[in-house]
Amino acid sequence: MKIKLSDVGKRFNREWIFRNANLEFNSSSSYAITGPNGSGKSTMLQCIGGMLQLSEGTIEYSGDNNQLAPDRAYQQISFCAPYQDLIEEMTLTEFLQFHNQFKSFIKRLTIPQIIEEIGLKQPAHKQIRFYSSGMKQRVKLAQAIYSNTSIVLLDEPSTNLDIKGIELYNSLVEKYCKDRLVIVCSNDEVEYSFVNEKISVLDFK
Repeated sequence: MKIKLSDVGKRFNREWIFRNANLEFNSSSSYAITGPNGSGKSTMLQCIGGMLQLSEGTIEYSGDNNQLAPDRAYQQISFCAPYQDLIEEMTLTEFLQFHNQFKSFIKRLTIPQIIEEIGLKQPAHKQIRFYSSGMKQRVKLAQAIYSNTSIVLLDEPSTNLDIKGIELYNSLVEKYCKDRLVIVCSNDEVEYSFVNEKISVLDFK
């Protein structure tokens, strides 16, 4: 998969968050979008993933040298962010089964295997609303990293995680993301120490 941004910009009202961004992201590579808090990192990541509409410019998604329509590209993108909502009335098992109907998980893995690997086997049959913030973040990481997609977008992925949670995050990226296109949005090097390229959103102000 490849993502190409051509003269891309986003503004809210009269304020430009970023502008004139010409970037290319390729499979089997990892990237970090960096910048201070409030600089527009998350906005850029959401635009890349098609979650926010651009104010100017175009984004092209392609695979095997064929351009993909946005609705087909969406099927190849998984996303994790601390502000992402979970269906908290479901148990973890129910939630992962529900998610699997829309975006299937990596074929060799079962839901019980996923639950065990993220360390949530014991509370798997509790409603997610009873989980701590760190446990919920593990669930968000799971639905992104274990999805059978070519592109993984991670916005401040270690938010609310303790040391063991951060170690889990890094191990999941190492184990499952080597052949995928990974973009991490963060100002904490712990979250993107593995990337091939860093991009500062301040370069597009």
